[in-house]
Formats: sequence, structure tokens, C-alpha cells
Amino acid sequence: MTQQKRVERSMAGNAPWLVLSPHLDDAVLSCGALLEAQAQKRTIVVATVFTEEGSPPHTRAARSFLSQCCITDAGELFEARKAEDRAVLAAMGVQYLHLGEVDALFRKREPLRHRRPFLKQGLVDKVWSKLPPELTHRYPTYRFDIALGRVAPGDQALIGKLRDKVAGLMASTQAELLFCPVGVGRHVDHLITREAAAGHPDNVVLYSDFPYNVATPPDAALLERQGYRSWTWEAGAASKLSRIREYATQADALFPSGVIPVKGETYFAAD
Repeated sequence: MTQQKRVERSMAGNAPWLVLSPHLDDAVLSCGALLEAQAQKRTIVVATVFTEEGSPPHTRAARSFLSQCCITDAGELFEARKAEDRAVLAAMGVQYLHLGEVDALFRKREPLRHRRPFLKQGLVDKVWSKLPPELTHRYPTYRFDIALGRVAPGDQALIGKLRDKVAGLMASTQAELLFCPVGVGRHVDHLITREAAAGHPDNVVLYSDFPYNVATPPDAALLERQGYRSWTWEAGAASKLSRIREYATQADALFPSGVIPVKGETYFAAD
């Protein structure tokens, strides 16, 4: 049975679905209309991967993000974001899981003492603590690191860890379909989340990352060469906007004009 047939069969039935969301809003931004409609007849679990902040000092990029969200304390912001996510998904009839990984803006490099055990720990810690945060973080900038789609070598172990987690979730939820982002926009957390689903090719459905796909649509030709075919879900696209606005810490930063475009949701499934 082809994957497209599998999707059609799943849409007609009521088997559980598992949705991987990079951040605390991505599943609703990209899939909210489909998920709310389908939650009326099936169990849907949204597992959000990057749900935690890191300790200060923060990079300039991280401080800019906090400023855009109008909450300068990272811990306070992420607690608010998790509360928003729980409330929105509950109202949609969708279950949530927060997997507890650190957001790319806050992920730190491994201190040298872990790679050079012969160095004196106290000296290394002292030097490390004096370094500018841009030198101690895996992704020191947004534009030239996070948004360029180059996953740091230090995140390879994280990908392996997430694949194990996803395998466990697929078994525990008995999910028939596994949704994950295409990676439109090249945000490293979105690409890592897609990689986390790589062990389940027969179950995967890719979703087009909104709002990145407003300016840059997914490369449908490339996906087609990889064996994927697109399908679109239009029902509820307008009513989804109210759900997006319930992510109050994020909505104004994501849509500074105050206008959230109405856009159908695009998905890709392999033949």
C-alpha cells in the first residue's frame, strides 16, 4: 500500500496521530485546522520538541527575541508559552507532550573541560564564564546560524536522542501517521525535528511550515523528486486565526503588522 493510500485510509478512519512540533506554536500554526477537525474522531498527540530556555548570559539574538515577546526573563517566557500551548491544544481536543529540549537560541556548546579532561576544571570554568555568550552558544546569531539551516555538529547526538524518543512515542501512542515539518525557512530546530522522524518513512506526513511558507513556498519539485505528493486542507483555515492569536506571547512577534494571512495547509506524503 502506498503512503498516499495510507493517508487516505487514515483520514477515513479513526486511528491515532502523532504530530512533532519544533516549538510551542508550530503545530497549530501549520496544522491547526486539520488537527482540530480530526480531533473530533481520533486521538491526536502533539509532541513539542524545543520547550525550554537556557541559563543567562544570553546572546544578542536571544535577547532580541525576548524583547519582541515583551518578556525579558527567558524562564518566565517559556513557562507562559507552555501554558498557552496546553490551553490551546486542550480547547482543540488535542493532547500535548513537552519533550524538554532547549531552543536553538539558548543551546550552549559543550564546555572544553568535557572534551579536554586533562585541563583543570576550575581554570576552564573561569575562562568559559568570561567568554561572550556568542562564543559559548551553538547558534550565536539567528540570521547567520539558526536560519541558514546548518545543524551544528554538537546537535548530532541530540538527533539520535530524539529519534529514540520518537520511536518510543510511536509505540506508546500506536500512531498511524507521524506528522513533522518540511523545514521551510531552514530553521535548524525545524530541520532537526524532521530528522527525528526519519526512522518512520512509512508513517511520515510532512507539513509546510507556516508562516515561513508565505514568503517562501516549499520546494514542491524537489519533494516530488523525493517521491512526495502534495495535498491541501482548506477547511477551517480562517477560523484557525483565533487559535494562533491565543499564543499571545508569539503572535505579535510573528505577525507585526497585526494581520495573520489566511492560508490553506499543505502536506506531503510519499508514494
